[in-house]
This record gives sequence, structure tokens and C-alpha cells, in this order.
Amino acid sequence: MLSARVVGHATATIKHSTLSGWRLLVVQPLLIDGVTPDGDPQLAVDPFGAARGATVIITSDGRETRGLLGNTTPVRWSVMGILD
Repeated sequence: MLSARVVGHATATIKHSTLSGWRLLVVQPLLIDGVTPDGDPQLAVDPFGAARGATVIITSDGRETRGLLGNTTPVRWSVMGILD
């Protein structure tokens, strides 16, 4: 699990059919200080409706993410929660 800042969302004209109806966020993982970027931005499935600028908790557990979506979607990152 990592904390990350939402920097935007992805709009896809063509995507895997199992992702239909799911929002994809562009998130920037953060270091422990909660401010410094850690690596490259990632795409994450968002079941909570996080807004741009929000700090979220993301997971790279692809198995858990596929369970969330209820199928065999080829996805790795998902939002686990929004930090207050």
C-alpha cells in the first residue's frame, strides 16, 4: 500500500471491455512525508470517486483489484481509500 496524490483521470476511447463503467485515475505515489513524489504516475481503478488533488491509498495487489471488479480485468493498481 502507498499513499498517492490524484493528479487527473484517464479518458480512453478504447479500453478492455471489463473496465466499462470504472473510473481510471492518474495518481502520483508519494514518499513517507506525503509530499515528495516517488516514481512515475500510475493508473488506478477508483471505486470511491476521488477528486483531483485528493490523497488516496493505493494498492498494487492485482488479485485484490480483480476481485473488486469481479472479473479477470488486466489491472494492477486500485484505490483502497481516500485520506482526510
